[in-house]
Amino acid sequence: MSAVKIGASRQVAIPKKIHEELHLRAGDYLEIELRNGTLVLTPKALVDKHIEKRLSEALDDVKKGRVQGPFRSAKEVVQSLRRSSKRPKRS
Repeated sequence: MSAVKIGASRQVAIPKKIHEELHLRAGDYLEIELRNGTLVLTPKALVDKHIEKRLSEALDDVKKGRVQGPFRSAKEVVQSLRRSSKRPKRS
């Protein structure tokens, strides 16, 4: 167990060994809660770091008509995928 000192602005430094073991980096988020008088910190991922890029690509696909559907069943999805895999690719 490590002891840490609370700084003037209520900051607490996480010991290096724990920091490395949890693979924490600057900018990561921690959830903080009080459980029966004990302070508990839990690493949290608030948002996937690549979500904005993925959403942008998806919206671009929709705008350019590179989508299929809607489908009423999984069977329709499979049939559509099989049809599109047999078509020659456009350049």
